[in-house]
Amino acid sequence: MRQIVLDTETTGLEPRQGHRIIEIGCVEVLDRKLTGNHYHQYIQPDRDIDAGAIEVHGITNEFLADKPRFEDIVDDFLTFIKGAELVIHNAPFDVGFIDHELGMLKPVPGTVSGLCSVLDTLQLARQMHPGQRNSLDALCKRYDIDNSQREKHGALLDSEILADVYLAMTGGQVSLGLGMSQEQEHEHSEEIVRLDEQRKPLRVIRASADEVAEHEQYLQHLDKSSDGQCVWSAE
Repeated sequence: MRQIVLDTETTGLEPRQGHRIIEIGCVEVLDRKLTGNHYHQYIQPDRDIDAGAIEVHGITNEFLADKPRFEDIVDDFLTFIKGAELVIHNAPFDVGFIDHELGMLKPVPGTVSGLCSVLDTLQLARQMHPGQRNSLDALCKRYDIDNSQREKHGALLDSEILADVYLAMTGGQVSLGLGMSQEQEHEHSEEIVRLDEQRKPLRVIRASADEVAEHEQYLQHLDKSSDGQCVWSAE
């Protein structure tokens, strides 16, 4: 399965007010492994960047003055993402801006939903951690992902961080990696470790009544949010 973890930076918050994309960053994940392939582009928006936006990402009008326009980079960008599942934090924001940029072209090359499927990690995080903070920084802290380089938002850096967060949220990488060949990984995965028969019995710590009730409440939430598809609550 090919996934593209994507992030954008923009001149402001609302494309309907004429705001534009100024940076796109993407990293490729294939079969739950980061491949090292990426797409990164700064874009000349032909308008001023809001002061509040500059405070967030640090990209200035002067820096973008000699950068290509969206129409100049769109073919390479669409070739990179076409057919993949896009993994985006707060997907409606980024998808809305990309669709706005595509809609300004003649002829219109399509929409994001027509080219890719989309997974919103913010929505996923809210389902997994209801009532908690689910910003990218909060998720980094929750899953012990190093984001110390993230002094300001940046599309490529944020997509790299989000890729680590997404893999951690959904169970980590499938393969052990570590430079092993597929044959070595297979041998490692089939190694059986037998416990000493003379070992002391393991201590069993049972859930308290409050913990059981909280667990049942969470299962009910999962069942409701998945339209009755929560397998753990099935009888």
